[in-house]
Amino acid sequence: MTVKSKRVQYGIAFLILLITEAAIAIYVHDDFIRPYIGDVLVVGVVYCFARIFFPDGVKLMPLYVFLFAALVETLQYFQFVKMLGLEGNTLAKIIIGSTFDVKDIMCYFAGMLIIAALETWRNSSRARAE
Repeated sequence: MTVKSKRVQYGIAFLILLITEAAIAIYVHDDFIRPYIGDVLVVGVVYCFARIFFPDGVKLMPLYVFLFAALVETLQYFQFVKMLGLEGNTLAKIIIGSTFDVKDIMCYFAGMLIIAALETWRNSSRARAE
C-alpha cells in the first residue's frame, strides 16, 4: 500500500469520525453515548488526523495521541481556557474543554487500546496478504 493511499484512507476515516462526533454533539443528549462513546471516538479523530501527516513509522502514535488527550484534559483541571482569557469563546471551550473528569481520561485510554488493536490487526492482515 502506498503512502498516498494510506493518507487517503486515514483522511476518509478522519472525516467519518469527525462527522460522527459532530452528530453526537448536536443530536445526542444522553448519559452514555455523548459523554463516553464521544470521548472514546475523539481519540480516533485525533489519531486519524495525525496519520494523514505521518502514515508510517510512528509505532507509538496511539500512545502519543492518548498522552495528548490526557494533557488537554489535565489542562481543563487548571481551567486553561480561563487562563487564556477565552472563557467567553464557545469554540475554545468546545475544542479545549472546560470541565475536568478522570472518566474522560479512562475513555481516551479505551480509545487508544481500540486503535492499537485495530492497527495491530490491520498490520498482521496486511503481512499475511503479502
